[in-house]
Amino acid sequence: MTNPNLQQVIESSDITVHPGRYAYLKCQTVPPGHHFMITQDPDEVTVISKEIDIPDTPHIEATQWWKLLEIQVSMPFIATGFLAKVTSTVATKDLNILIVSTYSKDYALVREDNIAIATQALQDIGFPIRTL
Repeated sequence: MTNPNLQQVIESSDITVHPGRYAYLKCQTVPPGHHFMITQDPDEVTVISKEIDIPDTPHIEATQWWKLLEIQVSMPFIATGFLAKVTSTVATKDLNILIVSTYSKDYALVREDNIAIATQALQDIGFPIRTL
């Protein structure tokens, strides 16, 4: 059974589908240019970039094509099970989802050909969905 508090958070958290296509890039070093996100740990540099920026970004590997969902959590840091609910909802449709979190937002990347199924599943559990 869904925690009523979690349901309230879901219903008051907006999901925005961003235009364009994105790729995950594995890079040797932090590349210059405009990218959605760059993460670096002792083992690798990972870049999430829009399609238009990929040709100018030196990379070792690329995983393409993803759609970006921006999740504006109405009550960040206190919504126990929030990301678990997002990922499990998408998983019930036999789809994979990649999550990236920043201080104030969560982002999900869903394969481009699965975006309609994923957003419908999230809408069905109460998320307001909008497209830019």
